[in-house]
Amino acid sequence: MITTAMVLAAGHGTRMRPLTNDRAKAMVEVGGKPLIDHMLDRLTDAGIERAVVNVHAHADHLEAHVKTRTKGPKIIISDEREALLETGGGIVKALPLLGEGPVLVCNIDAIWQEGAAPLIPSLLARWDGDIMDDLLVLAPVEKTLGYHGEGDFLFAHDGRLEYRGDRDTAPYVYAGVQITKLDRLAKEPIEPFTRKRIWAHTLAEGTLYGHPLDGFWMHVGDPKARDEAEARLRAEEAKKA
Repeated sequence: MITTAMVLAAGHGTRMRPLTNDRAKAMVEVGGKPLIDHMLDRLTDAGIERAVVNVHAHADHLEAHVKTRTKGPKIIISDEREALLETGGGIVKALPLLGEGPVLVCNIDAIWQEGAAPLIPSLLARWDGDIMDDLLVLAPVEKTLGYHGEGDFLFAHDGRLEYRGDRDTAPYVYAGVQITKLDRLAKEPIEPFTRKRIWAHTLAEGTLYGHPLDGFWMHVGDPKARDEAEARLRAEEAKKA
């Protein structure tokens, strides 16, 4: 069973300014609670026992906040105060804290409305370590908010992924949540790099797979997207009332 997650919360949040002038991006509130709590609450519901959270910008404030949580995973801090290492290097630095893996890796600016099946439990159930090195949650581009690109991936017939490559568009975008083995990351240096370096290897080896999101994905990367996400969440709550 996968019981450990890495929550990537160390970014500067430059595009989220002025909301990040005095706080980490992870502490920007959406629908009445910080982004970090949206993700940690999802992990709690999925039964994750340990969450390694990396910190950099406004680290003291973020670290103090997560330590006030009284439910959910045990929080372990991976300190990147001295240097921001991006989404790949941050995991490499945290390897001594993560154990042997595989682990769930989550971006802090990804929130979503569930579909018929809760996302993280269905992702965990889909994981097959015999054939997979990376399993990425993918959102259909037309079911997103705050995303303005042309898509990242296509599905092959067996669930493996293909990059968009020279195509003008692709139907799916990476939705900020994945399961990954740690073996290949353990061979990398502690330096700034993104996970695309790892995906290039697993794509070539045929071990990069996708899991489609059955719901609606919101990329909360700037103040406009934050406001739009709040409006969508309020509308959802109104329907339930």
